[in-house]
Amino acid sequence: MSRAVDGSRRKDHRKKILKQAKGYWGRRHSNFKTAKDAVTKGLFYAYRDRRDRKGDFRRIWIIRINAACRAEGLSYSRLVDGLAKAGVTINRKALANMAIEDSAAFKAVVTQAKAALGAQAS
Repeated sequence: MSRAVDGSRRKDHRKKILKQAKGYWGRRHSNFKTAKDAVTKGLFYAYRDRRDRKGDFRRIWIIRINAACRAEGLSYSRLVDGLAKAGVTINRKALANMAIEDSAAFKAVVTQAKAALGAQAS
């Protein structure tokens, strides 16, 4: 009986890795050993960065809110403090979107925060 040298499982596994490495530069798309390392690293980065993306967006929203509320004479931290004291619950994504698209509504929110801060001070 003849001995099986290169089984279909092994071939299928290598084919799968090389298919995932399609579009990689140089030897990384054609050589199994380097492609395996590149694909593993790429999948790890993809997994990690799907989680990091959420923090990145939060950072962007905070920067946008800060820029908009500084134009109104208030810092971001004071705005958030004022909104908490006024009992306004609005998330940062909506607030950043409001600052860009509906400046009148954002000004009303800032006014409400200022009023709450003013009432707290006296």
